[in-house]
Amino acid sequence: MALHELIGYLAAFLTTCSFVPQAWHTFRTRDVRGISLGMYSVFACGVAMWLAYGLMLSAWPIVIANAITLGLALAILAMKIRFG
Repeated sequence: MALHELIGYLAAFLTTCSFVPQAWHTFRTRDVRGISLGMYSVFACGVAMWLAYGLMLSAWPIVIANAITLGLALAILAMKIRFG
C-alpha cells in the first residue's frame, strides 16, 4: 500500500471514530439538547458531498469514511428532529 493510501485510510479511520462517541451518547440517552439542528444539517450535506466526491474519484478511504459518518450524522439528525 502506498504511503498516501495509508494516510488516507488512517485519516478516514480517525475522523470517523471521533464521531462515534457523540452518536453513541445520543443513541443511549436520547438527549439532543446540545445538538444544533442547523449545524448537523449543514454537516450532513457536507459529508454527503464528500461521499459523492470520493465516489467520483473512486477514492475508497473517502467513500468508506464518509458513508459511515453520513449514516451516523443522519441518525443523530433524525433523533434531533424526533426528540428535540
